[in-house]
Amino acid sequence: MSNILDTLENITYDELNEGDSATYVKTLSEDELVLFAAVTGDVNPVHLDSEYAAESMFKERVAHGMWSGSLISAALATVMPGPGTVYLEQSLSFKRPVKLDDTLTVTLSVLRKEAQNRVVFKCDVRNQNNQRVVTGEARVIAPTEKVSLNKPRLPKITIEADWPSTPEGNR
Repeated sequence: MSNILDTLENITYDELNEGDSATYVKTLSEDELVLFAAVTGDVNPVHLDSEYAAESMFKERVAHGMWSGSLISAALATVMPGPGTVYLEQSLSFKRPVKLDDTLTVTLSVLRKEAQNRVVFKCDVRNQNNQRVVTGEARVIAPTEKVSLNKPRLPKITIEADWPSTPEGNR
C-alpha cells in the first residue's frame, strides 16, 4: 500500500468548482537557490554573492523571482488540478523579495471555469510571516480523466564546490 504523501491524484475539470482552493508549501534552501541558478543560467550576483548582495537594495541574497513563480507551476502540476494539467498562461506581480530559508505557501483558488476544460486560478504566494510575495493568475487546461499515481522520485543532485563555473569551464 502506498503512502498518501507518495501519491499524486488529480482533480478533474468536472470536479473543480469556483472558490475551491489548495496549497503547496516549499522552503528555499541554499542548494535549491544554487541549482535554480544553474538550471536557468541566471547567475545574477544578487542571488549568489553575499558581498555583492549586501550592497544591493535587498542588503542580502535573494531568490530569483521565477523561483516563486515555479512554485505556482509545481502546485498546479501536483496539487490542483494535478497530473495531466496543461499550463497555458501566467501573470505574476512580485511584491517583496524571497530570502534564503523563507517558507512560501502557494494558494491556488479557482476563479472561473471556461469552455474546453480551461480553468483560471487566482495565485497568492506568501512567506512564513504571511507577507504576500507574489500574486497573479494562471490559466490551464484541467485534466478530464481521473489519475492517481506514485510520485516520481528525484535523483540526489550534488553541487560542485567550484560553482559557479565560468563559461570557459562549460565547453
